[in-house]
Amino acid sequence: MEIFQTESYYIFVRKEKSLWWNRATSEFQIKCGWDLSSVDDIECIGITHGIVGTISLHGVLEHHLIIIKEAVPVGVLYAPHLVYKIKSICILGAEEPDTILLPCSKHNTSTSIKTISSISVGQSMPGGSAQNVSASPRNRLFESSALVNKTWGAVKSAGSTIKNTTEKAAAIASSQVKSTVGMVVKDPVRIEKRVMDELHRIFDESDSFYYSLDCDITNNLQRRGEPPDDRFYWNRNMLKDIIKLDDENWVLPVIQGFVQVEQCVIGNECFTLALVSRRSRYRAGTRYKRRGVDEDGYCANYVETEQVLSLRQHQISFTQVRGSVPIYWSQPGYKYRPPPRLDQDENETHLAFEKHFEQEVRMYQSVCIINLVEQSGKEKVIGDAYANHVVRYNSDKLIYVTFDFHEYCRGMRFENVSSLIEALAPEAGSMGFHWRDSNGSICNQKSIFRVNCMDCLDRTNVVQTAIGKAVLESQLVKLGLAPPYSQLPEQLKVPFMILWANNGDVISRQYAGTNALKGDYTRTGERKISGIMKDGMNSANRYFIQHFADSFRQSCIDLMLGKLEAFEPLVEDDLCEALVGVATNAIVPSRGAPLGYYNHGLMSAEHVILEEFLCGASYYLARFKDTYRQATIDMMLGNSVSAESVNALGGQAGAVDETDALEGAEHARLLVEDCRRLLLGTTQLPVGAWGLIDADPSVEEK
Repeated sequence: MEIFQTESYYIFVRKEKSLWWNRATSEFQIKCGWDLSSVDDIECIGITHGIVGTISLHGVLEHHLIIIKEAVPVGVLYAPHLVYKIKSICILGAEEPDTILLPCSKHNTSTSIKTISSISVGQSMPGGSAQNVSASPRNRLFESSALVNKTWGAVKSAGSTIKNTTEKAAAIASSQVKSTVGMVVKDPVRIEKRVMDELHRIFDESDSFYYSLDCDITNNLQRRGEPPDDRFYWNRNMLKDIIKLDDENWVLPVIQGFVQVEQCVIGNECFTLALVSRRSRYRAGTRYKRRGVDEDGYCANYVETEQVLSLRQHQISFTQVRGSVPIYWSQPGYKYRPPPRLDQDENETHLAFEKHFEQEVRMYQSVCIINLVEQSGKEKVIGDAYANHVVRYNSDKLIYVTFDFHEYCRGMRFENVSSLIEALAPEAGSMGFHWRDSNGSICNQKSIFRVNCMDCLDRTNVVQTAIGKAVLESQLVKLGLAPPYSQLPEQLKVPFMILWANNGDVISRQYAGTNALKGDYTRTGERKISGIMKDGMNSANRYFIQHFADSFRQSCIDLMLGKLEAFEPLVEDDLCEALVGVATNAIVPSRGAPLGYYNHGLMSAEHVILEEFLCGASYYLARFKDTYRQATIDMMLGNSVSAESVNALGGQAGAVDETDALEGAEHARLLVEDCRRLLLGTTQLPVGAWGLIDADPSVEEK
């Protein structure tokens, strides 16, 4: 659809209707398609594939409207409807769009872009007169005169100058009276740019957002025809103002997850095999920022994955889900693998546990839980708590299966997962799958597998892939494409592995920031040394992202989901003083230095200062900068905000809690010690930033 811009509105035109968005108030209006006669100044700025929704946070971020700039077709998921993947977005605000939209052929925008881009500002025009050419690459509908364009450019330039001056003056005034202001925004221009950049990273670089223009893809095939599934309607909060207009023409549900369709051939039969994953917008966020369950029973990293086979008029689907262990738990700290801990007492946890499985049973009738966490070591506390709550829940709608993946598959023997699949065969047989043809539904899936490990990523990917393979083999027999008791046909092995490996990588990038571990086994069926090396790199990247990127992305997600709200009066903290304090606490061990590992007394004054700066910088990145990602997510989804998210987006919520400060200092100290151990080992003595290894002058080299 076409987009027009005036001084006060962005106007979206589709057929005989137009949607007007007020750039100042963020209000929407629906009018006739070409009711533009009353507009004095209007220009076509390009086209868009649809509207994702609005995003804002009072006192921190002004209203912005996210639209789809580029989209590519993925394939037909539910015939005959095409599914699209969002490739890039454009963000509209009170100022100009943050990126150039695709040109509108009807209004010759491309010609305007080409002409303007080939002429620099102030370049001499034919005839010898210097002209100031507007830098805006757009075609004006009612301004064909060069003189009018020049004047308009000058007016816009003056307006921008006045606005910038006003913002600077307001910033100075705010800083002078910050002690009396409820919300202290640190450098709003920088904050806005960071949020916009993070939104572009979330949408443009993750390959995670999908939509269909004429089909609801928030529901699986079995639920087709029902209202959009609120769990997977990712941009519902962002579209709330448009939904209130009660006109479906402007509402475009978007899911976050994965969609891929592969063309397959067996003998003379051509069909499609598709995989679609839908990530829940509840308790959405990043690894270590979102774990366990919330008070409403929603779990972190909850994803519904549906495998769809389409042959002529037949469509067969099988659905699985994954989700974090539905108890209150977390993994705080800065260690490479921080130990998990339980965060609430048993009674309070069980209330949330009950809510979660009541929702699951209501949606899927019954649930077969497959718990893959270790039954010993650090993960045991989570596995034991999960089992205890299942026993206490005491429902015939739940089946609980434990499979210590690391124990059974030790030494890269992932093929041992087959023992689990064989044990699950009776349950999978009674569970069935959904099958429909042109006349309607033939049979339905009566239960669901709920698979989890700690992150619900790598181990879960391997097991869900194995389950999907077993079910697909039985479906091929039902359709007459394979003989009974046969293995997956050779023609299907490659497309099947590609689907599940790509799905695992995308789901992992959304939650942990890297491709999935053990992906070589999912992709090829073999575990190789190169795959182990890639896993090592991805693990290191996850550790970095966890401490230096996740928090800001989490804040951005919360912003999109509408989880950030207005706050109580905020007091700005002295960041420099906080960093010095944290650095001092981090560099001086609180319980004495480990013998032969760390000796603070051997450090010179300049080394102490250097260490304080480095440790303070590390803590700043982990404590403040990291929160930006979570804040953005919260704002998108409309989630309730935390003080940490406010800090990330430009304010400081209340006074710094002494306990939190001490915990943060201890975490930073542990992070420093872990880094030292990784780099130097436990028997080498670091002095400042240097490790003296075999440096005793009394010992001769051998």
